[in-house]
Amino acid sequence: MANSNYPVDMSVEPEVNAFFDPVTNTISYVVKDPHSNACAVIDSVMDIDYAAGRISYDSADAIISYIKTNDLELEWLIETHVHADHLSGAPYIQEKLGGKLGIGEKITVVQETFGKVFNEGTEFQRDGSQFDRLFEDGDTYQIGKLTAFAMYTPGHTPACMVHVMGNAAFVGDTLFMPDGGSARADFPGGDAGVLYDSIQKVLALPNDMRLFMCHDYGPNGRDIQWETNVGAEKEHNIHVGGGKTKKDFVKFRTERDAQLDMPKLIIPSLQVNMRAGRLPPADDSGKTFLKVPVNGL
Repeated sequence: MANSNYPVDMSVEPEVNAFFDPVTNTISYVVKDPHSNACAVIDSVMDIDYAAGRISYDSADAIISYIKTNDLELEWLIETHVHADHLSGAPYIQEKLGGKLGIGEKITVVQETFGKVFNEGTEFQRDGSQFDRLFEDGDTYQIGKLTAFAMYTPGHTPACMVHVMGNAAFVGDTLFMPDGGSARADFPGGDAGVLYDSIQKVLALPNDMRLFMCHDYGPNGRDIQWETNVGAEKEHNIHVGGGKTKKDFVKFRTERDAQLDMPKLIIPSLQVNMRAGRLPPADDSGKTFLKVPVNGL
């Protein structure tokens, strides 16, 4: 699938620093414009002790400390999608450092779906207004002098987007490392066939495009990794590489997803992340609660 409509510029090489959260196997990134002090944060994490009902911010504080220590200017906080396995730390970081919070425009589909699942009242806005920017396919934005753009890549969720910044692309859960394959497509609004098509869009980028993962689980006991490139994925990805067909992928992905457990943090994650990383509003007594829908997912 041609990407001629995307403003790819491989001559720009942003500085990428990764922050790995071992509790959720999430990798967050600080991406710096090579020609200024401007930066963006991708897929940050807010910590939760689910059993104790406690929220904390060690992961986000590490990113804040890095940005301050290096005298960077935070311009964007990007969510590649509504995560089902960790809570976003974006509003906390935004409160400390500023910047705009952005996600794909199809967040409204996710909000509509899970607004019903969690029986949210009319006060829960389902128009994406919790975010500063809703990206459409091909939209561009600036990080200092660096022009970034968003590619619409649904399939894992209806709102997934890959964000490309110079020669670096942040793929969210659309792809894993070559020996990790691809993400599940059985959440509400997910679709294995659509995911295959989205992956082909990513693999149509230049072979040398650096790809940065949102998750890695160290398959077969290897060390955690988060960077590869398009050429390596095309050749070696165990789910889509080597010319595997859409039919084969859909069969495999559907059968595999049927065997997977729900992510441990899916219930708190969805409630918080559909609100752009904010907790549900407190009740009349000032206490905040998360809901557990019984047999609802």
